[in-house]
Amino acid sequence: MSDTQLQPWSDSMTQRNTVFRTLHELGLAAWFGGTLAGAVAVNGAAAQASDPRERLRIANAGWARWTPVNLAAIGAQLVGTTGVGWGNKGRIVAQKGVAASSTAMTGLTVAALGVTAYSRMLGKKLEAAEGQPVEGATEPAAGTAEPASAAQRRLRVCQWVIPALTGALVVVNALHGEQQRPGQQLPGLLARPAQVLGLT
Repeated sequence: MSDTQLQPWSDSMTQRNTVFRTLHELGLAAWFGGTLAGAVAVNGAAAQASDPRERLRIANAGWARWTPVNLAAIGAQLVGTTGVGWGNKGRIVAQKGVAASSTAMTGLTVAALGVTAYSRMLGKKLEAAEGQPVEGATEPAAGTAEPASAAQRRLRVCQWVIPALTGALVVVNALHGEQQRPGQQLPGLLARPAQVLGLT
């Protein structure tokens, strides 16, 4: 095989993508950590308010402050992921296992984006319900109106689904890093053509 034929994947293995990797890592870290902290700390603190009618307002205020930061984090993660993926396009084609982990990362990212957007929509409904008595940010009280209580019940699930999905992204990202180790690259590169030729 000529050097020209090797070029598509060899370039992607040797070039640096520091800026894109940094955007991806920082964005994902903030997305995961921020939503987990919000579920534990913001919602937990709001539930401690002595006045049940103030609890939604407190929780909504906390999440409203976090929303623009979260949007920036998600944007950074998406830009970083796109840049790293483009830089690794040769490895995705040539190295066994990289395409599968890249597909998993894309699927998890899309799912996390969907749940995040849905959670924001539910949060808007709770902003309109401020002043109603609740047990907590995601726990309705006996006097909570049905539209608000339904949104709270859905948010109770979503608040944990988002960090679960972004946490899974962290795991897949770690797998990507392991696949770039010298001991993993050559076997992976040899395994792909062997698989195509029916030798494995």
